[in-house]
Amino acid sequence: MLVRRVLSLVLAAGLALSAGVAVAREKAPHLTILVSMDGFRADYLDRGVTPNLKALADDGARGSMRPSFPSLTYPNHYTLVTGKRPDRNGVVGNEMEDAVIGGPKFKMNGPNANDPRWWNQAKPFWWSVERQGKKAAAMFWPGSEVAIDGVRPTHWMKYDHDLAYDTRVDQVFAWMDQADGPPLAFTTLYFDAADTEGHHYGPSSPELTAALVELDRNIGRLVDGLKARGRFENTDIVLVADHGMAPLPAANRIVLDDLIDLSKIHLVTRGAVTSFSPELGQAKAVEAAFLGKTLPHMTCWKKARIPARFHYGRNPRVPAIVCLSETGWYTTTAEARKKPGKWDGRDGGAHGFDPYDPAMRAVFVAHGPSFKPGVVLPAFDNVDVYPLLAKVTGVKPEKVDGSLKVVGQALR
Repeated sequence: MLVRRVLSLVLAAGLALSAGVAVAREKAPHLTILVSMDGFRADYLDRGVTPNLKALADDGARGSMRPSFPSLTYPNHYTLVTGKRPDRNGVVGNEMEDAVIGGPKFKMNGPNANDPRWWNQAKPFWWSVERQGKKAAAMFWPGSEVAIDGVRPTHWMKYDHDLAYDTRVDQVFAWMDQADGPPLAFTTLYFDAADTEGHHYGPSSPELTAALVELDRNIGRLVDGLKARGRFENTDIVLVADHGMAPLPAANRIVLDDLIDLSKIHLVTRGAVTSFSPELGQAKAVEAAFLGKTLPHMTCWKKARIPARFHYGRNPRVPAIVCLSETGWYTTTAEARKKPGKWDGRDGGAHGFDPYDPAMRAVFVAHGPSFKPGVVLPAFDNVDVYPLLAKVTGVKPEKVDGSLKVVGQALR
């Protein structure tokens, strides 16, 4: 009888505890945090230096994402929050031109980068959150400084590369803790360390490893802060990257002047992806130099002939000819070679290459009440993140290129 009585008390205590946890979860508002760790290649998670990330992955879902073409920062960050590939969301490169907008070329963090006309071909997730009566915030994200159809996140900050990571995490907590208006339903958080050190020193460098350790420390700080606020159990954390990283030896440069007189082309981008249009009257000469022939370490297409798997080339912002470098090779010019930039003069790392190359795959980890533990997803396209965000946040999605076919396997 005594044993039965003890067991009965233990069971009652367990049920009471479970009920208490359930009530606490019910009272705490649900929050979705989308964290970008720029340039965090999928396999970095297995290097043994990110225990906080690994704990979230082990107790949640993980996988590797194919970036969209081109596998560059701005196009893929906007793809992640619009669910539309760059050719449809309008951010077709880190640099681009638009005949209608005119003026200087669009460049990352450039003087005209926050002209809404560059961004209004697709609606970012925070736009839908706000339009549907919920509160969104953006602790840095390409496009978040722009009023798209008059809508911005409730909270946002102008990008500051030098803002300390601790301060970024603290700002997210400050937005969460505000008592006025509806509770925060969605926020972004952005870290660049893996991309910066990967470019400067390469993906196998000790500097990159140190960056991963620092990133992991801040993820741990985010988790600890959520727990201290009683919010961890009711917060979905979705950790992503925009692309991976490949080694880029200093010697691996394709000098465009060796292929054509540059006065014959209007060059828009160079690097892993090179894009340009022939100058007036030079179409035949340019096509003869770049198309239908084997080139050193790169392949070129007319925009209408870009392989279908890249889903690229219909947007008017895409120049007439697009070339993709072999992984580990960059294009440059003779003039640029005389004054190499911060990444040109030494061995380092780069991205922008074929999204189907495993080196370009980006990390994906999802943890929280919406996700099953211990799920390992097959590789999927990054357009699928948007419908996942919509599902867990309870937001009606826009029509997008992604689906829940693969990532939905992670949901409870």
